[in-house]
Amino acid sequence: MKRTLGWVLAVLVVLAIALTLARAYNARNAPAPALAVSPVAGQIELAATDVTPIQLMDINQGLKVTGVLKAVNSAIVKARVAGELQMLTVREGDTVTAGQVLAKIDPREFEARLQQAQQQADAALAQIDIAQRQFANNKALVDQGFISKTALDTSLSNLQAAQATHRAALAFADVVRQSLNDTVLKAPIAGQVSQRMAQPGERVGVDARILEIVDLRQIELESNLPSVELPKLKLGQLAQLRVEGAEGRVTARLVRVNPSAQLGTRTFLIYLRIEQPAGQKLVLRQGLFAEGLLNASSTRVLAVPLKSVRTDQVLPFVQLVREGKVHHQTVTLGLRGMADSEEMVAVEGLREGELLIKGATGLLRQGSTVLFTPNSPAPAAASPPAAAGAAR
Repeated sequence: MKRTLGWVLAVLVVLAIALTLARAYNARNAPAPALAVSPVAGQIELAATDVTPIQLMDINQGLKVTGVLKAVNSAIVKARVAGELQMLTVREGDTVTAGQVLAKIDPREFEARLQQAQQQADAALAQIDIAQRQFANNKALVDQGFISKTALDTSLSNLQAAQATHRAALAFADVVRQSLNDTVLKAPIAGQVSQRMAQPGERVGVDARILEIVDLRQIELESNLPSVELPKLKLGQLAQLRVEGAEGRVTARLVRVNPSAQLGTRTFLIYLRIEQPAGQKLVLRQGLFAEGLLNASSTRVLAVPLKSVRTDQVLPFVQLVREGKVHHQTVTLGLRGMADSEEMVAVEGLREGELLIKGATGLLRQGSTVLFTPNSPAPAAASPPAAAGAAR
């Protein structure tokens, strides 16, 4: 039995060695896997959208303003009395007129209070009548000498007290009547409902927010400016704004400057009123983002996007495509401004028509060959300038 077990183990060991040798042989004679072909060293592939021709353009200078649009007139409709909200039918986007009934609060409790106050006023009026007759009788008796003047003074005091009680009851009735009137919620201004913050059947407390109404006929841009820019401001200055979602540019006029600085930032809020073109209604909404230049002036110069100017070296430079290769060109920077919502800078040392590599491509090695992606035609560029400045 032991001898048989030994033979079995020996056979298993031999089979394991044979299997290991077979795997090693197959691995040595297997064909090597294909290697990925690396791109040719010194070549860079760009899309046509990665470059842009340098050209003369009008850049605008002025105070940059950004912010959100706000309606000049807006109102929050709040509950003036507590109770169950009823008849609230308007929703966001609905147009309302000034004085329009928007909702009601259950008036039954206030009607009962008013009835009670009126009855108290009637009871006080009846007491006045009794006190008046008593005073008249006592006065006649005093005149005849039947009673002392002290009794007459007492009846006069009772009459005056009854009259005061009646006046107090009438004042209380007026207060309750006003509360009853406050159960009807009306629109304080004309406009559109921008928020609905309560639902019919809900019990609301005093000063609970029910609706927000905005009047879009007059819209302002609220923007922050640093204090050093305040001397440049003058009421009536115009700004050209670009509003998200609106076509073309929108004109705004500076109408107010906040006299107090904002805590923390030490900046000042300015307000620019959007001007509606004659015979045309702008489709603008509260909360839209807008940006532009205030008191802008235009200058025509050779300019490039500011984010395309690199400062990786001692002197500022831009990356160009010259004769199919990447070229680093030192430039002298001039005035800055805006063009089509992009910050531009005037440059010297370049020629109109040269191909500028946009800043989003990052830093490229000078002298690298530029290849444009297939099906992407290379933009036309001007011939290399004879003397455009020293290359880096």
